[in-house]
Amino acid sequence: MTTIEIKDAAGKTVESVELAASVFGIEPNVPVMHQVVRAQRASWRQGTHNTRTRGEVRGGGKKPWRQKGTGRARQGSIRSPQWRGGGVVWGPHPRSYAFPVNKKEIKLAMRSVLSAKLADGQFHVVSDFGFDKPCTKAAVAALNALGIEGRTTIVIGNEDVDTFLSFRNLQKVNVIPVAEANTYEMLDNKALIFTSEALKRIEEVLA
Repeated sequence: MTTIEIKDAAGKTVESVELAASVFGIEPNVPVMHQVVRAQRASWRQGTHNTRTRGEVRGGGKKPWRQKGTGRARQGSIRSPQWRGGGVVWGPHPRSYAFPVNKKEIKLAMRSVLSAKLADGQFHVVSDFGFDKPCTKAAVAALNALGIEGRTTIVIGNEDVDTFLSFRNLQKVNVIPVAEANTYEMLDNKALIFTSEALKRIEEVLA
């Protein structure tokens, strides 16, 4: 079992807890992490690109010249792909880029990220930020007290609205409820912060 210190919003240690070795003590599986991140980013692509085929370009209903006798190559439409203003051959059309990933792979990738972050000293736990109301100034003060700089991901309880509203306007901070925790957002940062409530929930799901 691995022990980690839990701090309050003022940066003081309030207690130490043992982390589940099955979640925070595994050897990170980099290929699975890469596969899951690729799947996430692919599913976020809109895929709304489109080009018109010769059947979708306006005009071209009349044969430009007769079939024989002109000395020129035979043509059936001025909207054929070889004509300027004609249709596009093999161009992109609306599609989904999403591809499936097994649930076991998703959980393994998340356990790998958490283990890697803990091993690199980038994993932090805060007991509770203690916001009575949304306050961005207090959120900045909390990060300074914890010594956190650069891109940061904060995972909070699903009902912790005041904390979400306090951190959401900070440029380098990404705050997400634990129900929406995912491999990409937990990986793409210099510091990963969990509240005690979110930590308990993520261990229940991944252990």
